[in-house]
Amino acid sequence: MGNKGHIKRLLPGGNTSVGFYSYFKYIINPSEARKIYYFKGGPGVGKSYMMKKIGYELVDRGIDVEFHHCSAEPESIDVIVIPSIKVVLLDATSPHMDDPRYPGVTGTIVNLGEFINEEAMRKHRDSVIEATDDNKNIYVRVYKYLAAAKLIHDDIEWITSYAMDFNKVNKETIRLIKKYLVDIEDKNRIGKERHLFGSAYTLKGKLDFAETFIGIVEGIVYIKGADGTGKSTLLEKLSTTAVMKGYDVEIYHEPLVPQKIESIIIPELDLAFTTNSKFKDNETVDLDEYINEEKIEKYGEELEYSNKVFNQLLNDVFANLGKTNGVHDKMEKYYVPNVFHEGLNEVREKILGEIIDIIEER
Repeated sequence: MGNKGHIKRLLPGGNTSVGFYSYFKYIINPSEARKIYYFKGGPGVGKSYMMKKIGYELVDRGIDVEFHHCSAEPESIDVIVIPSIKVVLLDATSPHMDDPRYPGVTGTIVNLGEFINEEAMRKHRDSVIEATDDNKNIYVRVYKYLAAAKLIHDDIEWITSYAMDFNKVNKETIRLIKKYLVDIEDKNRIGKERHLFGSAYTLKGKLDFAETFIGIVEGIVYIKGADGTGKSTLLEKLSTTAVMKGYDVEIYHEPLVPQKIESIIIPELDLAFTTNSKFKDNETVDLDEYINEEKIEKYGEELEYSNKVFNQLLNDVFANLGKTNGVHDKMEKYYVPNVFHEGLNEVREKILGEIIDIIEER
């Protein structure tokens, strides 16, 4: 067998200060897709397992694949995308409910719920309902803690911004635009934006897979700076400039405040700008240089305290998300033995065969 395909690991949804936030609509434009499989069925029925099996089979055949991970349980997969043929496999259940926009044309519903032994499951009715409600209540608490963390984080940013010389940040932004974007070809079109999360709050803590999407880029610029130094605004200006010159841009957001930007990639230029410290050994722009030390020291105690409270709230978030693992295990205990696995395997092989046929038609 030849070389394996590349796996790009991404995060389409996130646990944020405003609840679950979805960028699922940016996974692919349904009108441009060759085919989208919408998987339906309860927890434990095997949606993620099926998508991963198909994804890894394609990777082994040398096909590049996007694995879009669940924001709460990173081992679980919500979406598989095969960019070269514009085919998508999508978990279309809560919290990212979805249905085909063009049924029978680009969208196909795959109902894995039909392989559940409903008669056997009804024997566990009360336990399943209780576990489902327990899981929901965990997230109610998680989002309250994240909302509280955002308020404290606002204070941290306020103190830093009070001490910032944003005139120098603006000049730095202009310098970067001139260096990387002024002399590139103007394509006389408006580029497309694809929004996803750059990192996520999960039961394993805050994590990202940036090495699979930023690490493959040739030109990387690391934007260093404390919260409140204007990193997101700088990245937004770079992104807007590239889009206005006709270049498609991948925009990766942070999980606490989903509108804020962590990283941008301009694929056609093989260029990335990121705040992710994994890439600190690359060309670096240090916005901390524009902090007035005298002003920041004036609020030193307040800043230290707010950082302490913020980190504690995040630890509470991770602790509560960790409880979902036990609830998930309970759900699987009831579902897994009561699923017709041979039927699921047949569906998986059928879908894999259809995808391979599409690949061979290219």
